[in-house]
Amino acid sequence: MKTLFIESRYKGKVKIDKKDIAKLPSKIGLITTVQFVDDIEDIKGQLKKKKVFVSKGKQKYKAQILGCDTTAAEKIKDKVDAFLYIGTGKFHPIALGSLDKNIFILNPFTGKISRLDKKEVEAYQKRKKAALMKFYHANNVGVLISTKPGQKFGHLDRVIKDHKDKRFYKFIFDTLDTKELDNFPFIEVWVNTACPRIDEDIKIINIGEIR
Repeated sequence: MKTLFIESRYKGKVKIDKKDIAKLPSKIGLITTVQFVDDIEDIKGQLKKKKVFVSKGKQKYKAQILGCDTTAAEKIKDKVDAFLYIGTGKFHPIALGSLDKNIFILNPFTGKISRLDKKEVEAYQKRKKAALMKFYHANNVGVLISTKPGQKFGHLDRVIKDHKDKRFYKFIFDTLDTKELDNFPFIEVWVNTACPRIDEDIKIINIGEIR
């Protein structure tokens, strides 16, 4: 089936609460999703008393990130004191945890700025480390392989070759239902070769994190 990707843009105006601007340090890196990329220049203007940095990563637009791609932030991490994410929720900003910077979230609908609790980032990193340790001690490993276009994050052959002491079982799917994984109790740990952000479950480790 052919897929048509249509970009969606927020049509409103993002206005930052001036009192909240004081929460931000002097050097800020701006990041967002495709819905708010058109607002970046206006937001930079509202932060005129700050030194603002914006970069283009692997995505189409400057400042644009995905849950599995934070290269726009990685390119400027050494220049900034913190990142300001424009959007709602914590799924995207928590992906920046590995950059070891303070992360602020600007709600584009209320104009309010909040700070991402470092404890949430630390808990996410601990889950990933726990999953990795579980992989190293496991004998039976389930490998999740997606048939969706663009969902193959490789290195599986290398991992199998480097860990000959383990038995690897491949599970192919289109849409993953994590509840179905419970039907295979002999699997001690799951290795994900699809979108890296499927790893929210402590039993799942991303293929790219295995050395």
